[in-house]
Amino acid sequence: MNGGRFISFEGVEGCGKSTQARLLAEALEQAGHAVVRTCEPGGTALGRSIRGLLLDPANEMADRVEALLYAADRAQHVEEVIRPALDAGKFVICDRFADSTIAYQGYGLGLKLGLIDQLNAIATAGRSPNLTLLLDLDPVVGQQRKRADRADRIEQRVLDFHHRVRDGFLAIAASAPQRVTVLDGTRNAHDLQQAIVSLVTSRW
Repeated sequence: MNGGRFISFEGVEGCGKSTQARLLAEALEQAGHAVVRTCEPGGTALGRSIRGLLLDPANEMADRVEALLYAADRAQHVEEVIRPALDAGKFVICDRFADSTIAYQGYGLGLKLGLIDQLNAIATAGRSPNLTLLLDLDPVVGQQRKRADRADRIEQRVLDFHHRVRDGFLAIAASAPQRVTVLDGTRNAHDLQQAIVSLVTSRW
């Protein structure tokens, strides 16, 4: 394999992407691949501090501040984790990446998509996933899967916000079918895992 392969997982809250990212990383490791599994926000030490600011329900912030914090987390993440791993020829499995900012801060909060694109361009330094796996799920089902008493600042937002986020992800998928594969997030975890592993191994 010449160079690394970058796979991102996306979806609304409760869609199961974190579980599937872990299962895919384990499957690739068992097949003998070098794998780095990471997440956003919080994939670095600095990122974990930013994650605390972003997700703490006690913190109120302007929408553009939220977008800037996600961009700062991503810039450090790319520089410290993602770029070195890809340059070393490893698989990078990332739980959320730039699409989440488009969906959450763009479609969800209503920030201009052109502004989001500019922030992402700076933060990613041109790095983009080779494959994005979007686990599509009705936000109502996703919220039912989450514990209300442990909801973070983003999860606590009104249901209409999460519907707009889902619409955003589906719009991204429609605009980039060569990169984004939409999967049914209602499928049981085992069947979904098998479909994902089959998809990835058929490509690489």
